[in-house]
Amino acid sequence: MKLKILLVNPPIYDFTAYDFWLKPYGLLTVAGLLGNGARFRLFDCLDRMNPLMAARAEFGSDRWGRGRFFSRHVPTPQCLRQIPRHFARFGLPREAFRALLKNEAPFDFALIQATMTYWYQGVREVIEDIRMLSPGTKIIVGGTYVTLCPAHAQSLEADLLVRAAKLEPLWDYLQLQPDGAGPALWRAYEKVRVGVLKLSDGCPFNCTYCSVPRFYGKFRPRPMDACLAELVLLGELSARNIAFYDDALLFKSEAVIMPFIEEVIRRGFNVNFHCPNGLNARFITPEIARLMVRAGFKTFYLGFESASARFQQRTGAKVYRNELAQAVANLTAAGARHSNITAYQLLGHPDADIQQLEESMHFVHSLGIRGMLADFSPIPGTPDGDRCKKWIDMEEPLMHNKTALPIILLGFEKTNHLKDLQRKLNRSLVTT
Repeated sequence: MKLKILLVNPPIYDFTAYDFWLKPYGLLTVAGLLGNGARFRLFDCLDRMNPLMAARAEFGSDRWGRGRFFSRHVPTPQCLRQIPRHFARFGLPREAFRALLKNEAPFDFALIQATMTYWYQGVREVIEDIRMLSPGTKIIVGGTYVTLCPAHAQSLEADLLVRAAKLEPLWDYLQLQPDGAGPALWRAYEKVRVGVLKLSDGCPFNCTYCSVPRFYGKFRPRPMDACLAELVLLGELSARNIAFYDDALLFKSEAVIMPFIEEVIRRGFNVNFHCPNGLNARFITPEIARLMVRAGFKTFYLGFESASARFQQRTGAKVYRNELAQAVANLTAAGARHSNITAYQLLGHPDADIQQLEESMHFVHSLGIRGMLADFSPIPGTPDGDRCKKWIDMEEPLMHNKTALPIILLGFEKTNHLKDLQRKLNRSLVTT
């Protein structure tokens, strides 16, 4: 008899959370690799299409498939009490997961995806419920949290921790082997309105605040046929908005993104593509911009961080202000709307003194595009994360919270001032 495996995407415990095309893609990909080797049951606590939430208007989606999560206020952890924000649990009610366990347990194994290091409270909650209601289930946890905080992850007492993308220990523990390069297990959802794709793994850059090279290693394209097959599957399941989770989507464009886009155009796929992880503006040539717009790319998020050349040089020299301006010009010339182009800038970085953030915000605004302040989350093992040990306890993952460090570093009033300024600049674009 086939193994019965429970797949769980945990709830989020945080000050803020929003469904910005969030899907447990690593978890679904692992299940897809096992194909028909097991019977799977998915419980995605962040699935807004779940019947428990889908009928409630306040949790509906915008035109691109994003929306609010159901949430309940919970006590703020002691180490974060200094942050003057409300803390909450985001996701489907805990009672819904417990009901599933009561009705469908026992399971042979439970695979839990753990993403942000400071979201581990949701993982712990899921483990507690499985131990109580399906005590014979072997619990396996993998993802970014396990990779970056292995010692802390041990404290949750899972049966197996899977670090990075090293899946051999998982196959050995399950006593199963992948039966091919099948697509992610999107069929586990009752409804799929938003999908995710990756054309590659890894990143060729070494930004001082990023852990991607540590997690995936060198940049590696994925097989093109498999990527296209997954796109076909998502179309069959009625997904109309698809987000790319690549960390370097435009790198080696002639071998990766361009052939994919050309095939999308040739086959006439009718979907909206989005790039939430941030595109490198340096690679947005006029030709790539035309192809992306023609293929159905609707929202463009560009990694910028700062207009300060000194800041760029210190943190990895990813993109300079003239490169951002040229990318915006290329995209708008190709037909992209200014309102659908956004430049990320870091808020609360340890080098805030040389970042010239307000000047950078005004520069982005001068290009006629939206700015978005990305709160800086210190990542253990990165140069910038290690520097934050002087302000916070990096051994406690809750202190990696993206809301916390900007307030600790800049102060509550300064942080609010910068966020208010960004909102004001973005609102003014509507009337100009």
